Amino acid sequence: MLQAVWVSSPGSWALQESNCHRQGKKRSWKCRFVRTIIQHPCRRHAPKRSRKARMLRKIQICLCFCFVSGILYEISLLSSCVFSYLPMAQHYLTPEQVLNLGKSIIFLETTERLEPPPLVSCSVESAARIYQDRPIILFMRGLTNETALDLNTSYAAFSLLSSMKNVFIFPLQMETVFQETPLLQWYHQVVPEQEKNWVHVSSDASRLALIWKYGGIYMDTDVISIRPIPQQSFLAAQKSRFSSNGIFGFPARHKFVWDCMENFVLKYNGNIWGNQGPFLMTRMLKTLCNLTDFQGTEDHSCQNISFLNPQRFYPIPYPAWSRYYQVWDKSPSFNHSYALHLWNFMNRNRKVVVAGSNTLAEKLYKTYCPTTYEDLIQNAKHRDLPGPED
Repeated sequence: MLQAVWVSSPGSWALQESNCHRQGKKRSWKCRFVRTIIQHPCRRHAPKRSRKARMLRKIQICLCFCFVSGILYEISLLSSCVFSYLPMAQHYLTPEQVLNLGKSIIFLETTERLEPPPLVSCSVESAARIYQDRPIILFMRGLTNETALDLNTSYAAFSLLSSMKNVFIFPLQMETVFQETPLLQWYHQVVPEQEKNWVHVSSDASRLALIWKYGGIYMDTDVISIRPIPQQSFLAAQKSRFSSNGIFGFPARHKFVWDCMENFVLKYNGNIWGNQGPFLMTRMLKTLCNLTDFQGTEDHSCQNISFLNPQRFYPIPYPAWSRYYQVWDKSPSFNHSYALHLWNFMNRNRKVVVAGSNTLAEKLYKTYCPTTYEDLIQNAKHRDLPGPED
């Protein structure tokens, strides 16, 4: 058999022979057959052979052809289904192996839920489509190494997302994530059950540690990607002089991210929403830069960190978040945006995308996460079907 391992980018594979069951004399007939062919090549000037010998040679060639064809068929099957089973088996890639490839797009789910809702699915799918040459990773707190999801799972979003070859879904193991960072001591001291905003605080900490260790871009799970972000070291302005932490990107081991982790611990107050998130990013940026108001659609830059205009991710500000779920006479173009933040915290899942509603959010689903949208339509049809009692 052959084992396939993804080593660099989607579609790039390295294939290894499984040592032909190297256990003393217990070798498979396939290995003996291949070894026979290698050790006894055809001699160019061999004397004429009998009809029986020529027939045997032809049979050997046919068997060799069938053997190679079988191997190629197995490779094709592996390449198409290796990502369709979640969580990923340990003999494929670990989180560290994927993250070490660099330039990952990272999403976090710090609740215990196992079924990604449509907006989460849309966020991950849109990133996978926009950044096809980069690993897209969804870390989920609810997953564990022992979690078993078979092919009959009711979690449709897993099948949807895992069908995309650059999407990975891994368990979020905070103790491992915080190793070798200032956050480990804080994590050992904090009591999650006593934390008012633990879901948000733990996410704020995890995103800092992951980006510091491995580099890449972090995105909230309510962010729909519409075009690639060209900057490597950046923060996203939510408004003038105020930074979000819902989208940011840095190379690995960047000093600004390390300083943010130290300040996270030093100024920790989990009772104040955002103190470890956007307020942390803003106060740390202010130590480096003299922040000014944005004029037009220009970006700001300081200490080699780009402070991106609110139009890049927040063209609809949070007080107007519900406009995403309204019908527009003319849909905005978002020509100055790289992605759109749909403010799910403000929404609190009250408003959802409804197939056929013609809202702005529905149009975004159609354009940037069409597979999620198709699944949404199918679910709506199933709900509308009459039951036996009807």
